[in-house]
Amino acid sequence: MADVSANPARIILLGIPLVLIAWQLLPLRSQALRIPAALAAGGLLAAALVTFLPTGIISYVVSFAVMASIYAVLTLGLNVHWGYTGLFNIGVAAFFSVGAFTSALFTTSMPEGAFAAFTQQWFGFNAPFLVGVLAAGVVSGLLAWLVGKPVLRLREDYLAMATIGVAELTRLIFQNERWLANGPQPLRGIPQPLHCLVEDPVCTWLPDPVQQLFGPLAPRDYVWVYLLVVALILFVVYLVLQRVLRSPWGRVLRAVREDEVSAAMAGKDIEKFRMQAFIVGSFVMGIGGALYAHYMVAIDYSHFNPLYATFLIWVMLMLGGSGNNRGAILGAFLIWGVWTGTAFLIDQLRPALAAISSDMPARAPYLRFTLVALMLILILLFRPAGLLGEEKYVSTEAAPDDSGA
Repeated sequence: MADVSANPARIILLGIPLVLIAWQLLPLRSQALRIPAALAAGGLLAAALVTFLPTGIISYVVSFAVMASIYAVLTLGLNVHWGYTGLFNIGVAAFFSVGAFTSALFTTSMPEGAFAAFTQQWFGFNAPFLVGVLAAGVVSGLLAWLVGKPVLRLREDYLAMATIGVAELTRLIFQNERWLANGPQPLRGIPQPLHCLVEDPVCTWLPDPVQQLFGPLAPRDYVWVYLLVVALILFVVYLVLQRVLRSPWGRVLRAVREDEVSAAMAGKDIEKFRMQAFIVGSFVMGIGGALYAHYMVAIDYSHFNPLYATFLIWVMLMLGGSGNNRGAILGAFLIWGVWTGTAFLIDQLRPALAAISSDMPARAPYLRFTLVALMLILILLFRPAGLLGEEKYVSTEAAPDDSGA
């Protein structure tokens, strides 16, 4: 059983993210019902999980929720590109990695002493966490503007091939240019926000009652704190995107996606709106990259291969529902659950695979890729609109406000 003295803090740290996620996913349009339903569902679930699950299992659930929430931010960025504008971006890894390394460089200090012999980086400002996150979004948006100038002139398959090339080029730059972010070696020591909540003494700037609440937490409980941080940022990103994508600007994006010629005849500057959507989506992906970097503490180029940093995000969006922000979040949680669950499935299958061939257990991890690929095929065949499908509301004036803003 979990440490009882730490339970109140854990219930709060888990309950707030669960309430926020429930508020985003519950299919209730009336805020009078949605808010109390989210509070009840999130609060009761958090209390039950913390009280009755063993420490190891609940810690795994919290870690799962952190990664799923990070991928949800990335999927929301892709939804701006593909779901609302029809930009076939297969280069998500480029903006993901740039956001991660940018935030890492902004928030770390330049290596000194013996550490400098093993670590090289372009700069280190030792900036606060939020500065790093915003810088990650801005630099990713700037990269989108530079890439978008030549690339957005292309259409469909050609745009996909170009963005794949940009993602691979970005990854190779981080791999080979050691002066930039330590090259093939990990860039370590990325700070974690609010880590003082699990230290002794607890953050001295907090009131005494709050210090006493978080006092029983140990450093191993930091993942609970970071879940709260990630969930709050996911919530803000969701609210902002809901607002802007239901505005006239979002309505133009859909018009561009459906029929560029008709949108141009209506006097809309197609290239300008495509560029704006490309920058906004990339900005959000950069934020997702920053959240990933501060969670991992040490990152290198291998974290951003096409499978984890592009393909998986596309499957999440297709399952949840392209053109639906709630669907993007739901798809992220479901697919991350499938991805992590298949690891346990493969372990159970190893004896059977060994009976077939002695080489099969070594190849077992590739079955995860096959299962996810089959899931994508099934989605496209039987549920092409995703689980939730595209939202029909296009502006805050035309329909009830589902965002709560």
